[in-house]
Amino acid sequence: MRNPIRHGLILLAFVASGATNALPDRVGDFALLDSSGEFHQLSRYRQQQAMVLMAYDASCAASAEQVAAFKQTAGQWQEQGITFALINVSPEIEHAALQADAVEFGLPVLLDDGQLVAETLEFAAVGELAILDPERLTLLYRGPLNGAAAETLTAELAGGAEETVISPASGCEIAYPVQETHLAQVPDYAEEVAPIIAEQCASCHREGGIGPFAMDSHLMLQGWSPMIREVLLTKRMPPMQVDPNIGHFDNASYMSEADMQTLVHWIDAGAPRGAAAVDPLTELEFQDRRSWQLGEPDYIVKAPSLEVPATGVLDYINVDVELPFEEDKWVQSVQFIAGDESVLHHLLTYVTAPAENFDGGEADTRSIARRFLEGYAPGKVDAMTFPENTGVLIPKGHKLSMQFHFTTNGRATVDETVLGLYMYDEPPAHENFTRSVASNFRIPAHAQNHEVAAKYTFDENVVVTGLRAHMHFRGKDMQFNVQYPDGRSQDLLSVPNYSYAWQPTYQLSEPVMLPAGTQVNVTGTFDNSQYNPANPDPSQDITFGLQSWDEMFIGYWTYHAAE
Repeated sequence: MRNPIRHGLILLAFVASGATNALPDRVGDFALLDSSGEFHQLSRYRQQQAMVLMAYDASCAASAEQVAAFKQTAGQWQEQGITFALINVSPEIEHAALQADAVEFGLPVLLDDGQLVAETLEFAAVGELAILDPERLTLLYRGPLNGAAAETLTAELAGGAEETVISPASGCEIAYPVQETHLAQVPDYAEEVAPIIAEQCASCHREGGIGPFAMDSHLMLQGWSPMIREVLLTKRMPPMQVDPNIGHFDNASYMSEADMQTLVHWIDAGAPRGAAAVDPLTELEFQDRRSWQLGEPDYIVKAPSLEVPATGVLDYINVDVELPFEEDKWVQSVQFIAGDESVLHHLLTYVTAPAENFDGGEADTRSIARRFLEGYAPGKVDAMTFPENTGVLIPKGHKLSMQFHFTTNGRATVDETVLGLYMYDEPPAHENFTRSVASNFRIPAHAQNHEVAAKYTFDENVVVTGLRAHMHFRGKDMQFNVQYPDGRSQDLLSVPNYSYAWQPTYQLSEPVMLPAGTQVNVTGTFDNSQYNPANPDPSQDITFGLQSWDEMFIGYWTYHAAE
């Protein structure tokens, strides 16, 4: 690691001598998936001395020779704490071809389909290098693979390069057609930018919404534009992102590369207001978050009033609510209206038998199937409808078991949450179940890539309709895979950049039929290191626990029996 004392002495020497060399240019943080679906974020490489990226385009005649030299250089420096990767700068190259290239080269190939990272790094030619400092988020060198690049790496290892070196590079020129179009004609705020915000962002980023600021006018958007650019380039927003190359989901958040380019290029142009007389964002109207979206429910469940103190740590609260039904009922849709969104961390609801001792749903690490109704988390304001011709059965005499998790915020309050249940008039063809697939684990202190796996084998034919990943603050990624009895394997879901704040049940666009004997696998990685910005305490070994600073590893499979 960089010697901070030596680094400080160098800075003092520069000040004392009156040196005027500029500090390295800041590039800001960014994140990309690679061709195998791995997530790479510059700031998450702070444990490394440097990251070296080379602009790659397989269609360039010189690329094979360039990659060979780059790979040889990587072999010389990697053991000294320097990360090497290729960044694809040609949107026309198929991902499958890039995956094959990554295997052949033994180097990750980062996917920059919208060219926004390449633009940020100002790559001009294929084969050009960018040497980056992940700690300072700065550019140390941009240019060809030559002696100047080696000198920059040597200086960084010796205590930190103190200026950005730019060296002209030659070779296949990189074209940025969308950027050139937007430079010639800046995207129009009213016609191009505001509609993207209205569709992708404004439902949360509004007055009274869960977003930290409202996007309800051009002025607000312009003021927050640097932050918006950062969260787009680091893939923090939009939330609920999954790997788009694995499975397809009705409720996943996908922002097209074209929309990303429009927003970022507009911000880079200064976020101009344009000539429209009316600001479209000031005209947006939203449904009252405390209204019933599907009309008056067939039955409203009123949870008991629960007092939440101003401070302290609260255990989970398990509550049983008796239901008055004199016959079996089938739930088609459900909507939560939280009593106090500011303290209700999450709520899980299950249909349980009269004498069943409900344990809260998450305390059992075995693979078990339950009549899981639905869950609530901040931001979940939309009613949820089960897949066509499926529903949750509430047998006569059964109750609703609810698990509340509250977090205090300095203000005492009372939560009075309600649920609206919408019933089928006639029983649907299939009963909806949710199976938790989990395992025991122990995450060592400071472990940056601790792998955990769980599996279960279905003994009946089932149709999977939804998947949900659940970990806590140290969760890094999670994948869902099936192995069929005939030996075939299929990936269903990958959450490459897990965020504890944003993990719904992802509804498969096309349900997947699993024959009896199919093994379902849940694999994932925890980051218990200091380089995980969400980690409460990297010095502790971590095991399963209910509180947020403990950990969980559960993959939820929503399914019904096959016909």
